Amino acid sequence: MTPAFMFTTGIECSAPRVDGRRVDEMEKCGHYDHWQEDFDLVDELQIKFLRYGPPLHKTFLGSEKFDWSFADETFADLKRRDIVPIADLCHFGVPDWIGDFQNPDFPTLFGEYVAEFAKRFPWVQLYTPVNEMYICAVFSARYGWWNEQLIGDKTFVTALKHIVKANVIAMEKILELRPDAIFIQSESSEYYHAENPTAIKPAEIMNAERFLSLDLNYGRRIESEMYEFLFDNGMTKDEYHFFLENNFKHHCILGNDYYVTNEHRVHGDGSTEPAGEVFGYAEITWQYYDRYRIPVMHTETNFYQGEQGDEAIYWLWKEWANVLRVRNDGIPVVGFTWYSLTDQVDWDTALREDNGRANPLGLYDLDRKIRPVGEAYKKLITDWQDVLPTQSVCLRVPIMMPQENDGEPIPPDHKHFDGDGLPTSPANPEESQSSVVRG
Repeated sequence: MTPAFMFTTGIECSAPRVDGRRVDEMEKCGHYDHWQEDFDLVDELQIKFLRYGPPLHKTFLGSEKFDWSFADETFADLKRRDIVPIADLCHFGVPDWIGDFQNPDFPTLFGEYVAEFAKRFPWVQLYTPVNEMYICAVFSARYGWWNEQLIGDKTFVTALKHIVKANVIAMEKILELRPDAIFIQSESSEYYHAENPTAIKPAEIMNAERFLSLDLNYGRRIESEMYEFLFDNGMTKDEYHFFLENNFKHHCILGNDYYVTNEHRVHGDGSTEPAGEVFGYAEITWQYYDRYRIPVMHTETNFYQGEQGDEAIYWLWKEWANVLRVRNDGIPVVGFTWYSLTDQVDWDTALREDNGRANPLGLYDLDRKIRPVGEAYKKLITDWQDVLPTQSVCLRVPIMMPQENDGEPIPPDHKHFDGDGLPTSPANPEESQSSVVRG
């Protein structure tokens, strides 16, 4: 039976290029050698949903050239275990032969890859085609950290429009093969606080820019200032109308990520520094939900274990309290994620330095020993998984478990969610909200 609330974790699969070298977090964290053990850990936590995908740079070898050997093994094992993968297909990097996100062919090429994946694994229903589109564009083409390592508004807009177009094309390709597919965006939830009156204007601009990836992805008309910004920096009328005319919003869950680094203090000259947790997940999630009005899922968070050993546990408790807050206030929240399963490597420098430094952020360390936050998350799941379905705002997402799922889609006229973010019946999109199955 499908759980009514998605408690999840993920296998960290970032793979950008930095200074000519591939930063492969699956390799750095030992997943290629320990993937079966990692899946054992997911089972140990009683988690039934896993953000997971094959490494794009090792799988997509050229146009119409693929190596599915690793994906075949891992996805077959997930299906055997009845773990639902949320297929994470592009996580911060592309294969060398594509180049980077400035390449205008990337969206079409990625669509080709995604179509082949969906054909090969027809039982997979949940997808995050491109992870954190906004952050990927910012870090690659505005900050100059990853991939193309460029700095500027025009390169940022170029990367952004190509990344979001790739995500939209991917959704279209998947829906052609699996009309009941559900897309869980994983996008960073940002907020910019003005330090003083001179910082109000730059903070306003940054707070408008943070929505650009999702506005384009969901076919939302862009407000005038951001519209001019996009067109001043290379977006064409045809490109803009592509996003307006290809809207798959009602197959989507608004996955938003929140870390202690997601809020920023803006100075008068437009520079920023970390603000720490000021508003918190609940307030910022309301801003995103109010804009898009579709179901929400907390798709990433973590925190260092800390010197006392309980800092990550306290952060888990705060994030969960925020999830309950927005849920009880009426936002349809359908899942929660601690990311990732194991510790990560070199994320303390945003992957820019190859120090081999393990960051104690996972539910398990890199020796696959459970951390205190892993024990706390396991208990949280045990305590809450049978309680949440009794609450009326915990809405059941129409998911088929892998062992129930033969890959046969439901009719293509199906829509998962109505205009207020409430699910419609999988069998009858016109059925009234009163008869929707709730936990």
